[in-house]
Formats: sequence, structure tokens, C-alpha cells
Amino acid sequence: MIASSIVRRHPTSDLADSPGLDWRHDLRMVEFATLAPMLLDERLLDLDDPGWIYELKYDGYRMLAEFGNGTCQLKTRKGADATKWFPEICKGLEEVPGGPYIVDGEVCVLDEYGRSDFDALQDRARRRRWYTGARPVAYLIFDLLVDRGADITGRPLIKRKAALDRLLKVPLPNLLEVGYVEEGARRLFDEAVLPLKLEGLIAKRKTSIYQPGVRSSDWVKVKRKRAVPAERFRR
Repeated sequence: MIASSIVRRHPTSDLADSPGLDWRHDLRMVEFATLAPMLLDERLLDLDDPGWIYELKYDGYRMLAEFGNGTCQLKTRKGADATKWFPEICKGLEEVPGGPYIVDGEVCVLDEYGRSDFDALQDRARRRRWYTGARPVAYLIFDLLVDRGADITGRPLIKRKAALDRLLKVPLPNLLEVGYVEEGARRLFDEAVLPLKLEGLIAKRKTSIYQPGVRSSDWVKVKRKRAVPAERFRR
């Protein structure tokens, strides 16, 4: 898939492994039932800023997942229980050993080029269940919020990314880790976003903490001109 091949898993940065930094996370318990996803700002941004990472933006349903020890629950950005909508996702998550974990990501239907097809996803989700002939979906995971029961939302993004990479090191069905680049965001925009008519990029500050329910200037969408947002499920 062209779009996915451009963004690969990135090695852990020096920031994530600096021994002199003490990233003490909030020890409060994250309640999945009331947890809301962190939201994106939209503004002009310098794509050459070394303090940021850059991901491809996919057009799907924003989804939080709680799983571990053979259990799984999915919910939408608005809090609706979507566990039965996409059983193939939970099947993959239930194979992850240990837990509990909470991750954030986007549920998408992908074409042969790795592009998300929002219309196909809506057709699939409309029935709220699996059915014969249903288009398979993929869960594109980009953040880890709870790691083996520990709340890591207060840790910098680059540390959470490293923990997510370790969690998903073994490929599982219908689960994809969203890669990123630290350099070459303009090239990524020119060689993937524009020719493939993707929605755009998402820029995230490396040191950003995860702020549930907050539209933060630390996470910014950089949209392709004329890309149409899925307003109902927008980040």
C-alpha cells in the first residue's frame, strides 16, 4: 500500500530515552466509561519544526479501545459502545497478552493504496454489526493511554509512541500502528497527500501530554486543499 509504505515505524528518539529526564505521569485511574479523546486544532504550521512529528491523516471513525486478558470494548468519540459494530477489531485486540490497556485510533476501510474510504465505512457501520459480505475494517492505532494498568497520559507523546511500538511489535489481524516522520513532512505531503488525495497530515508536538476531551494546539491537522471533513466524526 503506497500511503502506508511511506510512513514506517520510527526508531525511538533521543528524547524518549534521555536518562536525565524524569517523566512522572499522573497516577490517577483512567475511567474508560468517561474518557474522551484528545482533539485536533487547525492552523498554519511550520512543517520543518524539529519539535514535532507528522502522521498521515485518515478519514474514519475515531475510536477508543480498552482491552486486556482476553476482553475488549470499543467506543466512539461521542461515547457510544461500538464493540459489536466491528468484532474483527476486538478479535485482534483480545490476542494482545497482559493488560489492561487503553489505546486511541481511527477505524477505517482501506483500499489497495492504503487510502481510507469513508463512504464504505459508513455503509459498514450503518448496520451496527457484522454481516455477510461486510467490508473488513482496520483499526489504525496512534496512541497508548494506559499501559498494563498504568496511566501514561501525562508522559510525553514520544514516550507513549515507544510504548505503543513495543505493545504492537507482533502483527495482529485488523490492527495497524500509525507510523510517523520527524523529518521530511513536506515531502510526505507532496508525495503522498497530494497525489493520493488524502485528507492531510496530523502534526503532534513531541513533548505533548494526552489531554482527554481537549482541543489542543499541541495536535494540529494540516489539511489538503478541498479535502472534505467527516464532520460527524471529526477529530
